[in-house]
Amino acid sequence: RRLYFDTHALVCLLEENGFTTQQSEVIVSALVKIMNTNLDMIYKDMVTKVQQEIALQQVMSHIAGVKKDMIILEKSEFSALRSENEKIKLELQQIKKQVTDEITKVSADNKLNLNLEKSRVKELHAQQDRALTQTDRKIDTEVADLKTMLESHKLDNIKYLAGSVFTCLTVALGFYRLWI
Repeated sequence: RRLYFDTHALVCLLEENGFTTQQSEVIVSALVKIMNTNLDMIYKDMVTKVQQEIALQQVMSHIAGVKKDMIILEKSEFSALRSENEKIKLELQQIKKQVTDEITKVSADNKLNLNLEKSRVKELHAQQDRALTQTDRKIDTEVADLKTMLESHKLDNIKYLAGSVFTCLTVALGFYRLWI
């Protein structure tokens, strides 16, 4: 262990001021022991560069794990929304096909009874148009709700990621402050 003062010079100084050689050496020896004890206490709270690098690598690996989890979570939620959207599209196509089939049936029946059923056909078309408009409105509403939910999930993911990054930075700065 290195000493940061000249022990022999201190012994000589003490002797010049009236202490015996033995008393001077005992005093210097006590000072060296006190300094060594204090340095041991200080070194006990310090970390080495290797320990600091290990801790930094651990924090970085935790951050990478969190990023990976966030990406997986975002992809899984996006996939779920995409599959839900596909289901809605299929249902919409089935509804449109059913409506088209109904229109075809009504048109065929109306061609046979054109003169008698002219006013009835107009009424059916009006009802079908209202049904299609309502269906389109419902679909538009559902799509808007899905977009809103997707944006909400994106914002939640960004908030979580930002919180995680700031937390990791805070921990890293805390470690840095402890080491300094």
